[in-house]
Amino acid sequence: MRALLSKAPGGPETLELSEAPDPVAGAGQVVIAVRACAINYPDVLIIEDKYQFKPPRPFAPGGEVAGVIETVGEGVTGWAVGDRVIAMTGWNGLAEKVAVDAVKLHRLPDGRSFEEGSALMLTYATTIHALLDRGRLGEGMSLLVLGAAGGVGLAAVELGKAFGARVVAAVSSKEKAEAARAAGADETIVYDRAPFDKEASKALADRFKAAGGKAGFDVIYDPVGGDYAEPALRSLGWEGRYLVVGFPAGIPRLPLNLTLLKSCDVCGVFWGAFAARDPQANAAHAETLFRLWEEARIAPRVTQTFAFERGGEAIAAMAARQVIGKAVVRVAP
Repeated sequence: MRALLSKAPGGPETLELSEAPDPVAGAGQVVIAVRACAINYPDVLIIEDKYQFKPPRPFAPGGEVAGVIETVGEGVTGWAVGDRVIAMTGWNGLAEKVAVDAVKLHRLPDGRSFEEGSALMLTYATTIHALLDRGRLGEGMSLLVLGAAGGVGLAAVELGKAFGARVVAAVSSKEKAEAARAAGADETIVYDRAPFDKEASKALADRFKAAGGKAGFDVIYDPVGGDYAEPALRSLGWEGRYLVVGFPAGIPRLPLNLTLLKSCDVCGVFWGAFAARDPQANAAHAETLFRLWEEARIAPRVTQTFAFERGGEAIAAMAARQVIGKAVVRVAP
């Protein structure tokens, strides 16, 4: 089979489309013929050896795929050759075939494309865990979403509205603001690109505070980090929850005196570890996501598609923070 391989640490330009051995389904596994692989920010980090996991090389990036089961391993029940599936792979998704533990499979609903299916789970599963388990978001609360036009950002906008919150979407361009409004945001804020000096940081904090109102935001969803974090934290209300999701703008340093003054929580969000530690709760969230998808209350927004041979360009676009919604690589027709 062909795979887009990382053979040494580096950027997307180091990936090589090469021949690799076909995977074999071990006990409890299936082999999927991959049709589509969605690109996420961890794909940028994992090929640079900056991610939590460092798979042995050579490996292919790509943590979520959709495709068709090709072979079924010993002990697998409930799945058959030819089933259309979604799977979280961690890596090795940018390959024509991948072996996956059957417990990580979800059925791709009829009428949904492989591109849509590949773009669903990581962003929405991360976000539903963040908003409900970590953020305790509920009806009538207020939610500020940073980076609101990216994959997890748009998921937060949609799920925030689905759970009855008032949602303010913060983005870096008018085009991204339009995407956030189309996803249901009640209000948008277009911020400047970091880095910020002290005056610019205060000005952004004032804008966030104005949008949050006198009581401040109940929940802040931050998949951006960097210089955007402190201004956002300053707009959090009493006993609010600040959700730490990612750091494409850099790892911030927060003044902890603010957490005392607001009696607020700074909550880490590590969906992968949550899913491994509490698979039943994760499965319940997945059921909710598929129901909301069927009801058209959420919908993965695939705005860019790339041929398999151009998979490195998809990762480069993600690294440059140029992607609105999700970018997907079509591995096979």
